[in-house]
Amino acid sequence: MKRESNKPIEGGERAALSGKGSGGRRAGLVIVDKPAGFTSHDVVAKMRGMARTRRVGHAGTLDPMATGVLVLGIERATKLLGHLALTEKEYVGTIRLGQTTVTDDAEGEITASKAAHDLAREDIDAGIARLSGAIMQVPSKVSAIKIDGKRSYSRVRDGEDVEIPARPVTVSSFVLHSAHETEAEDGTPVTDLLVSVECSSGTYIRALARDLGAGLGVGGHLTALRRTRVGPYKLDRARTLEQLQAAVDETEGEGLPVMPLGDAAAAAFTRWDVAEAQARLLLNGARIAMPRFEGDGPVAAFGPDGRFLALVENQGGKAKSLAVFAD
Repeated sequence: MKRESNKPIEGGERAALSGKGSGGRRAGLVIVDKPAGFTSHDVVAKMRGMARTRRVGHAGTLDPMATGVLVLGIERATKLLGHLALTEKEYVGTIRLGQTTVTDDAEGEITASKAAHDLAREDIDAGIARLSGAIMQVPSKVSAIKIDGKRSYSRVRDGEDVEIPARPVTVSSFVLHSAHETEAEDGTPVTDLLVSVECSSGTYIRALARDLGAGLGVGGHLTALRRTRVGPYKLDRARTLEQLQAAVDETEGEGLPVMPLGDAAAAAFTRWDVAEAQARLLLNGARIAMPRFEGDGPVAAFGPDGRFLALVENQGGKAKSLAVFAD
């Protein structure tokens, strides 16, 4: 499921980190195609070296096993990340029915095995249907969720019996593309499912694999995962770490492909163009009259000169600033 993008880096993206933001660096997003074996923090560390700044963050963690879209923010763009992390995400993955693991994915030790051949397609479809829509999901125990101030994975490693409460998530699409009967390394007859999932922030795809297998009475875990979209940002905009490093090397450190802050905001949020007088008031913290827009969530306010000013939300017909980006 590994995909290497060969799309050339376009001139508009080959923007130098200069002239804007603290330290003379330009603020913006970098869409990374994360490789397997890297944590999200590993990718952030790599990007800090390329961008020559410590001010780098990510929107939405990917497990080390997973590959695909990881959105990074540089300089002032880090203020966008918390809002971007709340957007819908899309994945392609493989679920193995017939084996359960401690981590609910292929990274963990197998804890139970049961023959999973000759499963009826209608039973699998019914199991997927039960895990679609607005559901209550218990996150994987080996996860970064905090329980009484301590990460769940740390408690599991310390031998604790962790109980994580279920929480609401939305699985807007859970599609089975193919099912293939095979044999696991230990000889267990298993069935591998190729699936795609669109879901809300906070949904654990490995928990879907676990729960699908449990519902079918054979157990299950995730064996491969590739994130193909975070909000509006898709794989066609993502670059591998090798491609990004090559762009930096070609221009002696000044060629990191950055999506400008305004472009990133316009792609992810509803756009609101305001007049000069309104722009001044917004930047001074005033709550100005704001029209109603379709949908929920923040709105990106732009000045008459096209500058991205702020993320705002409508409170009683007035614009409340969530984060200001213009000087």
